[in-house]
Amino acid sequence: MFKEEKVGFIGLGIMGKPMAKNLIKAGYDMVVYDIAEEPVKELVKLGATAANSSREVAEQCNGLLFTMLPNSPHVKAVLLGDDGVLTGARAGTIVIDTSSIAPLASQEVYHAAKEKGVHYLDAPVSGGEPKAVDGTLAIMVGGDEDVFNQVEDILLIVGGSAVYCGESGSGNTTKLANQIIVALNIAAVSEAFVLAQKAGVDPEKVFNAIKGGLAGSTVMNAKVPLALEGNFKPGFRIELHIKDLLNAIDTAHEVGVPVPLTAGVMEIMQALKVDGKSKDDHGGIIQYYEKLAGVQVRK
Repeated sequence: MFKEEKVGFIGLGIMGKPMAKNLIKAGYDMVVYDIAEEPVKELVKLGATAANSSREVAEQCNGLLFTMLPNSPHVKAVLLGDDGVLTGARAGTIVIDTSSIAPLASQEVYHAAKEKGVHYLDAPVSGGEPKAVDGTLAIMVGGDEDVFNQVEDILLIVGGSAVYCGESGSGNTTKLANQIIVALNIAAVSEAFVLAQKAGVDPEKVFNAIKGGLAGSTVMNAKVPLALEGNFKPGFRIELHIKDLLNAIDTAHEVGVPVPLTAGVMEIMQALKVDGKSKDDHGGIIQYYEKLAGVQVRK
């Protein structure tokens, strides 16, 4: 579906650029826009058409448009702004917002789009840059189920899974739950491996010993090998995880759920931000514990 139409993509950062590339590789005719020129030029070389604004993307695409943006204000500006998508989108257009934003912001955009006859899905993704590159992201979708059914196949070009979670906002609520689990998992792994290092046990041996047991996890398997190399090149930046946890804490407070562990990890990330590490990968949480203990977890 949509193979004979021009598909739009707005937001070509760490995640958006490889996602758009995978759609081009799959044979989709793409029109793209980003405030940064370089990723646009890169995709044009692969066959995409460049647009000069979000509105222009909406005007040129025939029925389907993706967005991948940093946070709620950016999504609202791109979708609802004076030169935004809804000023140029024709009725019946499907907007798939793969950004991770506040569920209430998703619902606001959903209702504004509906008034224009435009369909909006909140479809945040998990997996970071590596899974964006290889097209195996986990995608959590909120919105109208019949609209999800129309785009499930194309979602599975950029993702390894695409799960319908419920009405508008449900995708981003699911993503907030995901981000809480990931953050706490990284913190627990960090604490444990700093303990092992400080106690004089080879952390690589610890990793090999426990990764197949109950303590093993996708997070540990992904982050510990990088930490052992001192590699904190961003796949998902600490500053973006701070944004997600802020949305999680705000949403939790709105619905009356205490999140003390999430608040604790948020303060760890804030300390790393003050220490100039906000652009490190979130696996760099281990550096907080290393600094406290006066050791480095390395091979």
